[in-house]
Amino acid sequence: MAAPVLRCFCRGSWSGPRGPSGVLRPGLRKAHSGAQGLLAAQRARGLFKEFFPERGTKIELPELFHPGTAGYSPQTIYCGFDPTADSLHVGHLLALLGLFHFQRAGHNVIALVGGATARLGDPSGRTKEREALDSDRVEANARALRQGIEALSANHQQLFSDGKTWGSFTVLDNSAWYQKQHLVDFLAAVGGHFRMGTLLSRLSVQTRLKSPEGMSLAEFFYQVLQAYDFYYLFQRYGCRVQLGGSDQLGNIMSGYEFIHKLTGEDVFGITVPLITSTTGAKLGKSAGNAVWLNRDKTSPFELYQFFVRQQDDCVERYLKLFTFLPLPEIDHIMQLHIKEPEKRAPQKRLAAEVTKLVHGREGLGSAKRCTQALYHSSIDALELMSDQELKELFKEASFSELVLDPGTSVLDTCRKANAIPDGPRGYRMITEGGVSINHRQVTNPESVLVVGQHILKNGLSLLKIGKRNFYIIKWLQL
Repeated sequence: MAAPVLRCFCRGSWSGPRGPSGVLRPGLRKAHSGAQGLLAAQRARGLFKEFFPERGTKIELPELFHPGTAGYSPQTIYCGFDPTADSLHVGHLLALLGLFHFQRAGHNVIALVGGATARLGDPSGRTKEREALDSDRVEANARALRQGIEALSANHQQLFSDGKTWGSFTVLDNSAWYQKQHLVDFLAAVGGHFRMGTLLSRLSVQTRLKSPEGMSLAEFFYQVLQAYDFYYLFQRYGCRVQLGGSDQLGNIMSGYEFIHKLTGEDVFGITVPLITSTTGAKLGKSAGNAVWLNRDKTSPFELYQFFVRQQDDCVERYLKLFTFLPLPEIDHIMQLHIKEPEKRAPQKRLAAEVTKLVHGREGLGSAKRCTQALYHSSIDALELMSDQELKELFKEASFSELVLDPGTSVLDTCRKANAIPDGPRGYRMITEGGVSINHRQVTNPESVLVVGQHILKNGLSLLKIGKRNFYIIKWLQL
């Protein structure tokens, strides 16, 4: 799989009601960048990018997360994920890691699946309207996303425990409350609290309005529903903080303004960097460059290799962003890398940490076996691989189930697998060294297959014709 290099842009692109840009005022910047505190720690890692609003009227954002502050108590933070596909991708990982860091600090977090909002489509960061999804498709995607998020949360809990008391992790679906709403009643109750001028001024709306395609009413209304989600979670769960990608600032601002108008209370938004390719395009389904977190779409091996291939000038940043490794340990890894760059130790550690979080220990083991089998021609790794792993590793390979008859030769095997043409040409392909079985070249077409050499202990044979054509054979009745 081609692996585009990640880049995280960190420049502000919004204008809020309390200041001309996303830059924090000196007082708040100092509070966030001090030596102590969750916000400062994640800012130092590069995970938390921007904070909104710059100042609360009653409380300051740092006060919510500093145990020494009067009135401190565990907070509730949420982040939304629309089920426009049946899997999350690498572009979602930083938001999930942001939730996990809050949870590890003792706060309660909510992953909100947008089973309702996905029907409208978020226009943020897009030049044209999303393809409309019917309700059955959205429901199926939402169910798959809930399962994927819960699996990630379970891996986090089981494999990355630090011995401290963590907060709760809850997965919700916003269709649960929108299904109970009647359109006219909802507009009458909510619509009057939003000003058209403010909604039209959002960067995401302005960009779409100026595009040749324009903007639909459904897309325009998206920010109202996201604002209501924030309000609902504030009222029901006491949620004061929304986490999202930096392209979500406009939607977060709408939620802040709505809640502040109705309740007079302070809520806040925190953004994480967007993950982009070398061309600056956001990684994701629409851009066609998604690296999925669902094994059926991107195997553990492919996910592992995506991070192993990252360049030296990126890897330190990604160790800070995508892992829970302490900063001193990351510094140590990078110091060793300076001495032995050919070992690519930081890339391997990054790949291992992410693959373990996404796919668990078994998935990481699978990725390493596949790496050894493909790039290091390891027979031992091949023998340990399952049918599923071989199919994942050699996606384009033909898969055959054959009965091993007495005296079956290399030539018989190649022909039964339809790997070589009939007649003298196929015979010559073997004699001229164009065929290998289990990474070992075979040149005698009449050689009888030997268990343990041509047939591995797991009953499989990996047949390669030329440089790139693979055939997987599963032997029956051994």
